[in-house]
Amino acid sequence: TNRTLFLRPEQSPVFALPYSRARQALDEVDASTERKFQRDMKVAQQLRRQAAKLNNIGINSGSDLLTVKTKQLNLRAEKLEEAAAPAHREKSAGAIKLANRGTHAKVLITLDDAAVETPDGTPLFRTGKRHICQGDRIVLLGRNGVGKSRFVTLIRNAIVEPDTVPNVKVTPSTVLGYSDQALSGISGDDTPLMLVSRRYDVGEQRARSLLAGAGVVIEMQEKKIGALSGGQKARLMMLALRLANPNFYLLDEPTNHLDIDGQEALEAELLAHQASCVLASHDRSFIRAIGNRFWLIEKRRLTEVEDPEDFFRSVAEGAG
Repeated sequence: TNRTLFLRPEQSPVFALPYSRARQALDEVDASTERKFQRDMKVAQQLRRQAAKLNNIGINSGSDLLTVKTKQLNLRAEKLEEAAAPAHREKSAGAIKLANRGTHAKVLITLDDAAVETPDGTPLFRTGKRHICQGDRIVLLGRNGVGKSRFVTLIRNAIVEPDTVPNVKVTPSTVLGYSDQALSGISGDDTPLMLVSRRYDVGEQRARSLLAGAGVVIEMQEKKIGALSGGQKARLMMLALRLANPNFYLLDEPTNHLDIDGQEALEAELLAHQASCVLASHDRSFIRAIGNRFWLIEKRRLTEVEDPEDFFRSVAEGAG
């Protein structure tokens, strides 16, 4: 044959070429589309990072001009993101989808020099005056042991038990989606079907459909969660997060158990929903793709930095 049609949901390209050459031509088109998408998304992230910094300064200074500038930058980023089209991807093990319940609050969390400590009360660092705003995707940078996970726990406690954590103020409309390294949000004694149908009050058929869509196949849905692979548990945890319908995510090493397809799907969902989140991760490509603000913890201080590259270099030099 001298004509080849590739069936795809969004658009079915046709080439006046035999299959092998058409496949090569299609791959080249996809690669070009993906490069443009990545460029556009990178520019959009830079705009949002600039907006987030101006927003934080504007809140502290009460500057109306900075507020207007922030809105302009976010609007430019939004237009880029809406127009950007990723290259087609073949269907993977299961779709990872997240939700983003809206909130009208501009500032979700205010940190007023809060103290971060170990469980036995040993001081780790203080936060300084910080704001976590709607649309922020804050990546925590720092070497092992500086207190990243303890900081995540501090914010979680402040959301789950309002007014119990000194110097941390949480907007009442904040709804938390939380995942830690151990995936403790899902019990090993439950089955995936029990977890989804009971916790989120959905019928059995709907629960089975949701699980299958997340990559938990039918034959695993009634086995104990403890029997699932790390990747299946991670996908189940992401499904549980979506069904909780949060507007703010706390993610501690969210890519630890995900395969490459799962990581890319999580990245795409966080970006597409403009999810507000604070996360800790060792995955550099994930950090670069997701973050629009970066908080560095070192020498018992938390400071905001422009990007993660200096930190990455210091870690590499220390390892060398």
